[in-house]
Amino acid sequence: MKSAELLELFRSTNALLDGHFVLRSGLHSRQYFQCALLLQHTQIAARVRGALAEKLRNIEAERVISPALGGIIVGHEIARTLGKPHIFAEKEEGKLVLRRGFEIKPGSRFIVAEDVVTRGGRVQETIDIVRAHGGIVTAVAAVVDRSGGLLPDFGCPFISLTQLNVETYEPNMLPPDLAALPVTKPGSK
Repeated sequence: MKSAELLELFRSTNALLDGHFVLRSGLHSRQYFQCALLLQHTQIAARVRGALAEKLRNIEAERVISPALGGIIVGHEIARTLGKPHIFAEKEEGKLVLRRGFEIKPGSRFIVAEDVVTRGGRVQETIDIVRAHGGIVTAVAAVVDRSGGLLPDFGCPFISLTQLNVETYEPNMLPPDLAALPVTKPGSK
């Protein structure tokens, strides 16, 4: 799947939003990728999942793990395509944790799957959970890399369907036209 095709899918499902948004990272942006609106369409989700899973086919991993909430559908669909189990980490008292009886066995290899990555904070939290339990992260996968190449080194390959350089701003460095727009925080809490 080419980047232009993926962006057209975001536009045609009204999942690429324009306005003034506060991202989970705390940065502000003019654009927001609402993957939930894209992935609600099961046929589109299957195409996106298939394209991303194909890029991961040669990665050695027994399982897939995602940060909740945004990464769950992506991780589940990648795992389904690759024939692997999927688990997820979720927030508890503001921090990602394993719950629901999910376990990570020492030495088990994981792909971390997320929907959209800007700074990689939730991905890094998920990697830290895997490593704290003795697991190994062999790759990180995302539908959209909107970091502009500014991601931290996760210590493994980072694979996405598209990489975009979407402008982001620190809260105290907003351009006047963006600051004049009403702000929305559409992502997961």
